[in-house]
Amino acid sequence: MKQTFGNFGVTELRNACSRCSLAQLCLPMGLSEAQTRRLENLVQPSSPLHADDHLFRIDDPFNSLYALRSGCFKSYTVDSDGREQVLGFHLPGEMMGLDAIYAGRHRCNAVALDTGTVCELPFDELTRLAAEIPELQQQIMRLLSKDISTLEDLVADHTADERLAAFLLGLSSRYQHRGYSATRFRLAMPRRDIANYLRLAPETVSRILARFQEDGLLAVERRDMELLDLQTLKAVAGEAHKLVAAQN
Repeated sequence: MKQTFGNFGVTELRNACSRCSLAQLCLPMGLSEAQTRRLENLVQPSSPLHADDHLFRIDDPFNSLYALRSGCFKSYTVDSDGREQVLGFHLPGEMMGLDAIYAGRHRCNAVALDTGTVCELPFDELTRLAAEIPELQQQIMRLLSKDISTLEDLVADHTADERLAAFLLGLSSRYQHRGYSATRFRLAMPRRDIANYLRLAPETVSRILARFQEDGLLAVERRDMELLDLQTLKAVAGEAHKLVAAQN
């Protein structure tokens, strides 16, 4: 059930926005051919990053936003006691680095969970272009708002079952939005990271997954996941699912 999002060389990545299947996710709809070409000229493709490679770290100077082209990345911080706190998981078509705009330095770490590539968008040049293309400016604001909504959802008062069900439904929706199966996908992130992100103990996540499987809601083998009963999962997630759905 492993899914791939494509492997592209540097030549293929450069100036490829108009041919990219993910363009509708990270770029505003309705750009003219000339506007898209100007945006393409800003793109600086990355070499492939492999599992555990960092895209940026806390306190690195903020110079660019990054549109994820392939793979899966994790953003996280480390507290004064050395404990990691997972902030999010990022899929192709999503933007990283938005939280650094105000401070001018990155406020979290971003690490690859598997092999992936990104499109780097130098922020100063992007800002100048956005001033001339209102649709692009609106897209940046929309992405900022989405990030804030996600953080607010994390601190909301939901049960462990609701959190995990909403997380799985959120992944389902994000994969479906990219043209992949909404019910069969591979988890790029280990369960301990999922638990950390949901503010739960790893044992709790494993226990709930086992119970969901016994109840016929899903089938899981290692990181291969199949959602068997979306409607019941939505009922379990309750209000948490509505918040997740609003962000997609």
